[in-house]
Amino acid sequence: MTAMPAIILGLESSCDDSAVALVTGDRRVIAQAVVGQNSAHQPFGGVVPEIAARAHVEILPALIEQVLADANIMMNDVDAVAATAGPGLIGGVMVALLAGKGLALSAGKPFLAVNHLEGHALSPRLVDPNLDFPYLLLLVSGGHCQILEVRGVGNYRRLATTIDDAAGEAFDKAAKLLGLPYPGGPAIEELAKEGKADAVPLPRPLVGSGEPHFSFAGLKSAVQRAVASGDFAHEDIAASFQQAIVDCLFDRTRLALEKSDAPSLVVAGGVAANQAIRNALAELAKSRSRRFTVPPAWLCTDNAAMIAWAGAERFGTGERDALNVPARARWPLDDGAEKVRGAGVKA
Repeated sequence: MTAMPAIILGLESSCDDSAVALVTGDRRVIAQAVVGQNSAHQPFGGVVPEIAARAHVEILPALIEQVLADANIMMNDVDAVAATAGPGLIGGVMVALLAGKGLALSAGKPFLAVNHLEGHALSPRLVDPNLDFPYLLLLVSGGHCQILEVRGVGNYRRLATTIDDAAGEAFDKAAKLLGLPYPGGPAIEELAKEGKADAVPLPRPLVGSGEPHFSFAGLKSAVQRAVASGDFAHEDIAASFQQAIVDCLFDRTRLALEKSDAPSLVVAGGVAANQAIRNALAELAKSRSRRFTVPPAWLCTDNAAMIAWAGAERFGTGERDALNVPARARWPLDDGAEKVRGAGVKA
């Protein structure tokens, strides 16, 4: 008799999205829900950690009940509980982690402490059953910008990282300079449609350098100067900024492809929802005869389906975590990666 696929309950609260999902080992998303906090953070132009953590405490319990009810599933029907244990805003991380531990303990279920980055890294396999290991992953989000060789569950080799800001952070900061609402990525992408991508001379940091690392702090400063000068229309600054990001990601990923023989290029993380970035990297993969995969937009931003799926992948290999596993503000996927010049908390 064929065994039923495992059902994993996933919880996520590492930044400003409270999320819960039920996912099966055969790639079915039974139910999911995400509640964002954009309106709470918009006045500040970015996420305020304490506000985010308090909101998670208020939102997550009801969200868990809602998802279980939507799926018509009881905790007894769940095979394991997976929760983000880091990296992220530590106050927020602790909410999902403690909730997950409590549910696992009370229901007598196995617990899986998931690395948020691993959730992004494995998320394409949730919707693409033909995506096999290894693959080259460009992970671009609000807090992270890395290129990794994904060799298997729990097996990652970092080829590149940002030495200062992440691409998503640069989008948010540029949007704030332009007077656009938070989150900045979608706002800039929309405004850029009205502008000219070559209208504002902006730098492409590290493009042409020998290692595929990233840097966006200088680009952000250049946008600040362009806005302050008053010489350029905001839509032209937005379009030129977006194009500069595209060019940086394209060039750095091109170099990483030369250093890896992985047959597929995968893009994940919130910034991967940007259509201009997707199109450019799809062309790059095609030109290098690599298979190209990018998850749907809902799976690129923070969500619990990717956490549940990462839990399912780990559950399938027999992994389990103790209930005393700590929350971690920093948690690199490749602990053995060499530090790069100037690399700080984003590395």
